Amino acid sequence: MPFNGIQSIKFLIEVNFYISVIVLIAGGMLSISGSYSIFEYNEDLYGALDNNLRMIMVYLAVTEIVILIYCFLRKNFQVMMPVGFFLILMIGSMEFYGEINTIEIDENFPLFFFYTGLSHILFGVMAGIERNNTEAHNNQSS
Repeated sequence: MPFNGIQSIKFLIEVNFYISVIVLIAGGMLSISGSYSIFEYNEDLYGALDNNLRMIMVYLAVTEIVILIYCFLRKNFQVMMPVGFFLILMIGSMEFYGEINTIEIDENFPLFFFYTGLSHILFGVMAGIERNNTEAHNNQSS
């Protein structure tokens, strides 16, 4: 019975992780489209500040894709732990950016970064536990 519970939790963490990846990539890429973005951007910006946040989100989406490819090629998803940590740090970075530039930042950004960051951390921890269990099992078999 506990085995099924652990498998269910593992499945939920994995599904949640891939949903958060889709949300992160879609949120980043859709930020450059004015009508389909999931965030509200301050349309009063001009000059150097115009579209800065949008480009940050696009870079974040591209970075996520590159990290995922790296993880699949290396078969090592423990990298998602520090990725999740940095996503959560983005909450403070966005607040700081808004304060310095005296612009309003969409109130959905903190929830977005917390959800995606926590999902990445949980998945990375789960991948680390699985990897350690596999290595321990292989060492016992040898």
